Amino acid sequence: MKTVAVYTGHQMGTDPAFARDAAKVGELLARNKIRLVWGGGNVGLMGVVAGAVIKNGGEAIGVSTHHVIARQEPVLEGATKVEIVDGINERKQRMFELSDAFCILPGGLGTLNELTDILTMQQVGESKKPVYFLNTHKYWNSFSRIFVHMQQNGFIANIRDYHIRAAMTPEELLQLIMKHE
Repeated sequence: MKTVAVYTGHQMGTDPAFARDAAKVGELLARNKIRLVWGGGNVGLMGVVAGAVIKNGGEAIGVSTHHVIARQEPVLEGATKVEIVDGINERKQRMFELSDAFCILPGGLGTLNELTDILTMQQVGESKKPVYFLNTHKYWNSFSRIFVHMQQNGFIANIRDYHIRAAMTPEELLQLIMKHE
């Protein structure tokens, strides 16, 4: 595993554990020579992850758009590289192309959108790249329940068809990534 995209919020959220875990994820990626791909911004949890990667000597490749930069996510200084693409769909596609796997930390609608795109690609056979959730303080439990609900109601054939793993701590998350489980 050489490159991991991290999807997380451009806000900090209400629980201080979100920022603590985001910083630890960035530190662990850098220390284990795993390149970060992220939305390019310097704000919220995404800025915390990328800032920790940079602070610990790691590589951080951002992908953003002019509109996103101007509206809500200024580019993080010190990034290894930031690519500017035309729109959100191109941003998601480029992040997908650059990454071997995806880590999902707490976030909002953008995070959920990026996550469901990856899962849809798995569903139709366009990707087998793994998805790792960091379930800080059980943040993703509600999503897990809706996923099971979709299967129970016949909209998902088998949850096991998806390449999803979950961790409760950044250290567990790194272990899953390193084992490529």
